[in-house]
Amino acid sequence: MREVAFSAGGAQLDALLLRPEGARLLYVLAHGAGAGMRHAWLQRMAEALAGEGVATFRYQFPYMQAGRRRIDPPEALHAAVRAAVAAAQDAAPELPVIAGGKSFGGRMTTQTQAEAPLPGVRGIALLGFPLHPAGAPSVKRAEHLPRVDVPLLFMQGTRDELADLSLLRPVVEKLPRAHLRIIDGADHSFHVLKRSGRTDPDVLCELARAVAEWGGVV
Repeated sequence: MREVAFSAGGAQLDALLLRPEGARLLYVLAHGAGAGMRHAWLQRMAEALAGEGVATFRYQFPYMQAGRRRIDPPEALHAAVRAAVAAAQDAAPELPVIAGGKSFGGRMTTQTQAEAPLPGVRGIALLGFPLHPAGAPSVKRAEHLPRVDVPLLFMQGTRDELADLSLLRPVVEKLPRAHLRIIDGADHSFHVLKRSGRTDPDVLCELARAVAEWGGVV
């Protein structure tokens, strides 16, 4: 693992590059709203991706870097996504790049791409797109998605309270370059119940394989 520093809109941000031997793809991976790039789940996800030959570039948003609870304004978040993609490409210039992230981080990546294309990004992989707040079904957070001009991979659990699948499926079906991968029994954190017969590590492996397979053809 290699630590990387980069700047975005005047803020100095940290990143972690995990590049397995023989990596064939680089995933610029943003964290969720409430936990930074070193969160245990994101670390395990990066390790699972490494096992599938996918390098990861995890990075901090400015508010997380500064230890603030208040989330940055959209323009600061979008600037961080854009700067992280450029820094990742500098760190591993020979690898093809996809972007995205966990929940909020993935949504910020799609917003950034919708605003203006991220140079060199072949597609966006979303680890639990937060379509709406828990208990408040809506598709408002998807309004920008038709302006995203790269392939999209949505990975969603059937128990995800932040993405009612009866609402998300029609959204994805209307996007010409989007694919929905359903993770049976998983919640928004991709946790599965013991009675499902699967374990959380099983789900991580499924997610990592899905990203690697999809990322290899976009």
